[in-house]
Amino acid sequence: MRITGISTHVVGTPWRNLTYVQVHTDEGITGVGETRMLGRTDALLGYLREAELNHLAGSDPFAVEDLVRRMKYGDYGRAGEIVMSGIACVEMACWDIKGKALGVPVWQLLGGKVTDKVKAYANGWYTVERTPEAFHKAASTVVERGYRALKLDPFGTGHFELDHAETLHSISLVEAVRDAIGPEAELLVEMHGRFSPATAVRIAGELERFHPSWLEEPVPPENLKALAKVAEKTRLPIATGERIHDRIEFRELFESQAADIIQPDVGHIGGIGEARKLAATAETHYVLIAPHNVGGSVLTAASLQLAGCTPNFKILEHFNDFADAEIKKVVKGAPQVVDGYFQLSHEPGLGVELDTDAAAEFPQQQAHFDLWAEGWEKRDPSGGRGE
Repeated sequence: MRITGISTHVVGTPWRNLTYVQVHTDEGITGVGETRMLGRTDALLGYLREAELNHLAGSDPFAVEDLVRRMKYGDYGRAGEIVMSGIACVEMACWDIKGKALGVPVWQLLGGKVTDKVKAYANGWYTVERTPEAFHKAASTVVERGYRALKLDPFGTGHFELDHAETLHSISLVEAVRDAIGPEAELLVEMHGRFSPATAVRIAGELERFHPSWLEEPVPPENLKALAKVAEKTRLPIATGERIHDRIEFRELFESQAADIIQPDVGHIGGIGEARKLAATAETHYVLIAPHNVGGSVLTAASLQLAGCTPNFKILEHFNDFADAEIKKVVKGAPQVVDGYFQLSHEPGLGVELDTDAAAEFPQQQAHFDLWAEGWEKRDPSGGRGE
């Protein structure tokens, strides 16, 4: 079997574009992969056009390791977010092909399952007015749909510091959410790398009484010593890693012991196999893995293949029941959350298929997502912010 070419399909929404890549073979089997780029979709498509000529055409889709190695190192330049995301799309499509050809799910090819179900947490649900009453109502809707975990960033446009009044308001949002979901549901607090270490530590102290399961990216991701400073001064678990695009770059994070949960994005870190290797390394440091997953249903399906065979897998993020729920129709067999969990698929490959006709109904947009803009949580770039 040989790769004959690829086709790309961009599914657009006002705040995010999802890129789907189909890898075609001479035996008629097609695999699919996905990633979500912020502001770099055209750059990704350009890279994939060159990679198709330089690396993909004529390659064996079963030789996943060799293909990833050539795409990562064969152009000599250091692979960053765009290259690693392109590799991820192609890599997961090759696993999809391999599973379909052999008649088994991808998790079976990676060592076999360790679980039948994977806990999900909701994100993208708080596209409402930034008031305790609105957040309480929105959070209640999440648990009514069966979710047993959810995440929020309550901190508005906070950057480095958060003044006293804004701190009180942000904490009131968390308090409202905890009240809505009850004491047993998991509450995850996102900081999006907003704060200085001192501010993050101060806010962590305020949050402890709500028992969050983690504090995510409390400081900007570039300085691991700053992250370690926060970790040393809070009892809350620290989660980070979505903006690291090469598993080798996690080495320093593991050595610092500053993170309790790592959050690689399968669509940015080179795909399922690279994420599986990273998870195994994390296991040797007693660190859990909870992938960043802000894409669509193919990326969710790929992340679930990883979850199925990974002993230290904690939980999986899910946007598509709340933010842009209509785009789920572009993927046949899209994973669904039932009573707070995904069930592990036993279908061959990734267990999903891209509906290209449905995808064409959501053309690429000039998507823009600015976490520092007022009202960003509504995920509507045209919504009264002068953009």
